[in-house]
Amino acid sequence: MSQTLSIVIPAYNEAPTIHLILDKVKAVKLEGELKKEVIIVNDCSRDDTQGAVKRYMEANPGFPIQYYEHEVNKGKGAALHTGIREAKGDFIIIQDADLEYDPQEYNILLQPILSGVADVVYGSRFMGGKPHRILFFWHSIGNKFLTFLSNAFTNLNLTDMETCYKLFRAEALKNLDLREQRFGFEPEVTAKVARVPGIRIYEVGISYYGRTYAEGKKINWKDGFRAIYCILKYNFFR
Repeated sequence: MSQTLSIVIPAYNEAPTIHLILDKVKAVKLEGELKKEVIIVNDCSRDDTQGAVKRYMEANPGFPIQYYEHEVNKGKGAALHTGIREAKGDFIIIQDADLEYDPQEYNILLQPILSGVADVVYGSRFMGGKPHRILFFWHSIGNKFLTFLSNAFTNLNLTDMETCYKLFRAEALKNLDLREQRFGFEPEVTAKVARVPGIRIYEVGISYYGRTYAEGKKINWKDGFRAIYCILKYNFFR
């Protein structure tokens, strides 16, 4: 019996590049004869993200894309909540609409799950021999600090809690009560999945093709402080 990977893509003002990431997702041949289900959630973009997606769907009628829109901007976390709720696949992976992460590496994340040893797999930008674009020193320090703080409360030994690439068995993710609307999704989902009895969490090395702010990067220092708050809220003050 064939299984399906649901690829949840939150999108906000990604009209110039979303067709490129969809081309990359379409080109991936998944191991284990897995099928693909792509779920795009447009978080009330101010540019022509809607038009870009609709044109892509019309030009690729055989590519299984589900498209949803928020009437007001709610944040990345809210877009993920919508995508997770609508996902019908056996496994769910988060994919940003930009070009910072390479869909060709889905199979690297899938391997521990398909081999039966994992329920959740994080793709780490800080381990392995994959290429990484050299960008912001303080961002890397911030990511490592947030991962350290999260690990201290969850008792995990992750190297990259803030990574976009997180792959879940669908039931493991859908059973979590997720509430964070914006960039607090990462520490919240990590805190809550770490408390699932018997959950098996793995980490694999991935590549990272980061963007500059001029190229469309959106996360900033305010989101870092929100992440600290979420780590405390969903661990210490749960």
